[in-house]
Amino acid sequence: MGSNPKILIVDDEPDFTTALKATLEAKTYQVVTATSKVQALEMVRPERPDLVILGTMMPRGDAFLLHQWLRQTLQFRELPLMVIDAPPEKRLIKGWRSDEGAQMEADDYLTKPIEPASLLPLIEKVLDKTARRIRVLVADDHAMVREGIRAVLSLQKDMQVIGEAADGRDALEKVLQLSPDVVLMDIVMPVMNGLEATKHICRECEQTKVLILTQYDDEENMLASSQVGAWGFIPKRSASSQLLAGIRSVSQGTRFTHPVAA
Repeated sequence: MGSNPKILIVDDEPDFTTALKATLEAKTYQVVTATSKVQALEMVRPERPDLVILGTMMPRGDAFLLHQWLRQTLQFRELPLMVIDAPPEKRLIKGWRSDEGAQMEADDYLTKPIEPASLLPLIEKVLDKTARRIRVLVADDHAMVREGIRAVLSLQKDMQVIGEAADGRDALEKVLQLSPDVVLMDIVMPVMNGLEATKHICRECEQTKVLILTQYDDEENMLASSQVGAWGFIPKRSASSQLLAGIRSVSQGTRFTHPVAA
């Protein structure tokens, strides 16, 4: 996770939202706000928050529906979530119903009234516990290769394989659906090759970095990879440590040049 995590506050009470936003920004957190379920749904993909604070909103039940959508959407299933319920006297108007509470999957649950300053240690605890990992999509037409890469990445505390693709078009569709941080892209694949897929991904999903991982490590492919927008090029025969270094490098916005390519 970066030094300035981003927090999305979803709450329709302006006094609470303003006070909490000011408190968090004073601690150098990035803060974005939404006042309704619809607005939050529109913001969560482009903003990509590190934590959602789900407060109260009208109509009653919208907080639960937003919670359900987050937990059922693959891209946000692991996103840390704190629920702040209405005070007892307002529970029948905008609070969680008992059947909704039984289905709650949150990292923390609190009720209003609550002072923003008292939320800070709880927020820090949740963020520390669920430090954001690099979200990786593996695109290769050989299942054994994908399984091998997944096995290596599963041992890394800062990485998470969020999906796999067996061809270039599948990779493009998965990127648009899941918004990974890094794509490990083979070149020679059916339906759409990796270079063509990379060109589309770099054009349509700028926050995703493509790292070419291929057995065809000739100079022509290295140049072609760079021309379509790839952030790095690693031969498959390279040690896994180089693969891990490449993923970490491009996820931070630094282009990666493998020693062999250099």
